[in-house]
Amino acid sequence: MASLMQPQIILLKDGTDTSQGKPQLISNINACQLIADAIQTTLGPRGMDKLIVDSTGRTTISNDGATIMKRLEIVHPAAKTLVDIAQSQDAEVGDGTTTVVLLATEFLKQIKLFIEDGVHPRIIIKSLRRGAEIALKKIQDMAVHVKSDDASEQRKLLEKCAMTAMSSKLISSQKGFFAKIVVDAVTMLDDLLPLDMIGIKKVAGGGLQDSRLVAGVAFKKTFSYAGFEMQPKRYQHPKIVLLNVELELKAEKENAEIRIDNVKEYQAVVDAEWKILYDKLERIVECGAKVVLSKLPIGDVATQYFADRDIFCAGRVQEEDMKRTLKACGGSIQTSVQDLKDEILGTCELFVEEQIGGDRYNIFTGCSKAKTCTIIVRGGAQQFMEETERSLHDAIMIVRRAMKNDSVVAGGGAIEMELSRYLRDCSRSIYGKEQLIIGAMAMALEIIPRQLCDNAGFDATNVLNKLRQKHAEGGTWFGVDINREDIADNFEACVWEPAIMKNNAITAAIEAACLILSVDETIKSPKSASDGPPPISRDMAGRGRGRPARPH
Repeated sequence: MASLMQPQIILLKDGTDTSQGKPQLISNINACQLIADAIQTTLGPRGMDKLIVDSTGRTTISNDGATIMKRLEIVHPAAKTLVDIAQSQDAEVGDGTTTVVLLATEFLKQIKLFIEDGVHPRIIIKSLRRGAEIALKKIQDMAVHVKSDDASEQRKLLEKCAMTAMSSKLISSQKGFFAKIVVDAVTMLDDLLPLDMIGIKKVAGGGLQDSRLVAGVAFKKTFSYAGFEMQPKRYQHPKIVLLNVELELKAEKENAEIRIDNVKEYQAVVDAEWKILYDKLERIVECGAKVVLSKLPIGDVATQYFADRDIFCAGRVQEEDMKRTLKACGGSIQTSVQDLKDEILGTCELFVEEQIGGDRYNIFTGCSKAKTCTIIVRGGAQQFMEETERSLHDAIMIVRRAMKNDSVVAGGGAIEMELSRYLRDCSRSIYGKEQLIIGAMAMALEIIPRQLCDNAGFDATNVLNKLRQKHAEGGTWFGVDINREDIADNFEACVWEPAIMKNNAITAAIEAACLILSVDETIKSPKSASDGPPPISRDMAGRGRGRPARPH
């Protein structure tokens, strides 16, 4: 009786949702599987695109895994892990975002049976990490190092990697054209290959073939006042001054008050304002600059003043464009015009304003201080140009990685099939439950070639059987041939991918799977009540000042 009288111990707030144990783990795995079902059709050259409409009505058309995962606004706590690995893959390598999500979910799907049979998650995690070590070592041994001494061979390697990255994108029909632009853009950079020195600008109108690469900085002409057309639009070796100074007469932002007794004092105030402006303009002219750029507005008086002296000016320049111009042309951004010396002025070989489509662009080429470039993308619909920009970003990231790490492997599911065969063979020499789990991991790797076949409308079972046979006979680089509905040596077919991309994908997928497996309980706190004050009933409402009492 004493035990029945013990008070109930309450640890968590009323309404807290707790779920734990095996059902919770299975639920997390199922949630991740739903994510994979949503994006698996985007994989490969024949992958489909997704049209996503967010809460504000903005539409996005894309087949980039990281973009789709980000736009889906996933709220399930375990499934959010997949969003993180897709974004880390995008930031680290640039491509393979769909691959990493599919691998992680397939690893979880294959080991769900072991969870249901009562195998402890820690044994599974240990086995997965061991399998990942074996797979990564195999990739390192298989990767082909392309010598970078020969410039032409290096360029061919980079173009093939860029074309492979773009083969699954909307611009795949023009991948040869864009591969040359991407490789040219990356090779223009310095040894550190800074990504922010490649600008991508979108201009509506024209076709994809009208896109071009500018070997320098280019940005859209800013808003300008009357007198702008009188300014020269072309300079050879100009001095460039970068300002964060307002060059126009402005009304006071705050409530300024000036007390005057007569008209002469008022005129003196007006003259002082004009004198301050003209002093600034004279100092800029005296420094010898021929191009004046400012983050803040340049008014009509200043525009006409510069035009009379054959000086080009542009105000309200975006900060990103100012930074790229600063890094490319040299100099520094000035917040005052008091001491404009040659050391703080930038320069370039040629400045020109050019009409591109319906817009006019300011273009700086021959920048001496840093190597930079701008890709101008042309196209019809805005969504199409945005997807082209994302595709070019992926290709640029891949080419950067290939330049830093010159080892490549064959794509098209070839490397995954070889790793699957190797892990299956290795698992037979491992004792205990690890043998079964590494065998399941080997089976999970086949999701990539299988999904490539499914997305292209091929008979996946038939193609995978052929691939297993070829890899068992020593055909290391055989993968799916999308064009002939068959298998082919993808290394000979120049379907190349940087080895680091596969390293990253497998590492991130295993880490995500291990993280989800290590969670055995989810505690979800109840949502708090609204932040506003509680509603006041009519009976509790007080009287205002002077308000008569309500009769009862």
